[in-house]
Amino acid sequence: MPGKPTLLAEVHNRPVVGIPGYPVSAAISFREFVRPLLYQIQGLQMPEPRTVEAFIGRKLPSKPGLEEHVRVILGKVGERIVAIPLAGGAGMMTSLVRADGILRIPPDISGYSEGEKATIELLTSEKSLGNRLLAIGSHDLIIDMLASAINERSEGNITISSSNIGSMGGLLAIEKGIAHFAGSHLLDTQTGDYNYSYVKRYCKNTPVTLATLVHRWQGLMIARGNPKNIHGIADLTRSGITFVNRQPGSGTRILLDYELQKAGINAAGIMGYRSEEYTHMSVAMAVTSGRADVGLGIMAAAQALNLDFIPIVRERYDLVIPTNLLKDERIILLFEIIRSQRFIEQILALGGYEVEETGRIQL
Repeated sequence: MPGKPTLLAEVHNRPVVGIPGYPVSAAISFREFVRPLLYQIQGLQMPEPRTVEAFIGRKLPSKPGLEEHVRVILGKVGERIVAIPLAGGAGMMTSLVRADGILRIPPDISGYSEGEKATIELLTSEKSLGNRLLAIGSHDLIIDMLASAINERSEGNITISSSNIGSMGGLLAIEKGIAHFAGSHLLDTQTGDYNYSYVKRYCKNTPVTLATLVHRWQGLMIARGNPKNIHGIADLTRSGITFVNRQPGSGTRILLDYELQKAGINAAGIMGYRSEEYTHMSVAMAVTSGRADVGLGIMAAAQALNLDFIPIVRERYDLVIPTNLLKDERIILLFEIIRSQRFIEQILALGGYEVEETGRIQL
């Protein structure tokens, strides 16, 4: 898993392989069955997989009886190589593109505990892991743009691998020492400020620096032309309106729950409240495809998929960085890029962002 159903047959002395339709399942089935078959037909010995021992960054349950192939990102944090499982099912093609390795979970165990050591089959070189930055936390399109920029500036020597598990998950990853930086936009509903109180609460043993990446607009993403006549949060409970949500622990989910509380709306009355995605683009795609009528997300994601957008709040999106990494050459280059005029112009070109504090140290 993933990889079902796969057909292996022989027809008129010819091998026939039928692979499943989901892209991740198709790729895994090809890798496991077609690739070795091609080597065998040519009389070649298939090379042994390159592997590395890594510490699992979070608890990873698995269904006994199936060999599960989990896509992971890898990076060296301190002296440890850390493996962070990527979210997404068999249809999430981006998880294949972003993966640095494959963790095979044998059928006779029920998964791995956080901090447990496991063997990872490499999809990249082991040498590159020492130059990789692990970014864990809230999703934003600027992180993806930053990854491209640092790869270009370093001529491929420094890369960023990211896992979108929400702002809260990012802070916990920083505290556990399994990430180089995290994206966060956690609203303190008492003060109206962002991130300070959460950092003090969840990063007690790890001194961190808060640096603003952008201010951005969050709002309701709806189909072009607003066919369901949606105008605000109050419309989410209307009959016939289907919502798509973000996962618990994400800053967007916290913002939604705060807005619902302010409006006196019971989440149980929202159709689709428990339908969850892990990125703003996934929410936008759900609206674009018609699977949902509305979702809460950033303006840049709405514009990228030609959706209408109803602004709700302007928020501050910060990078949370362990203070002891500020003199790391990779982090120094990161700040140089963020503060460059070229990068700021690229941010503004996306729409929905404001840059007056981009690169400013907040804490």
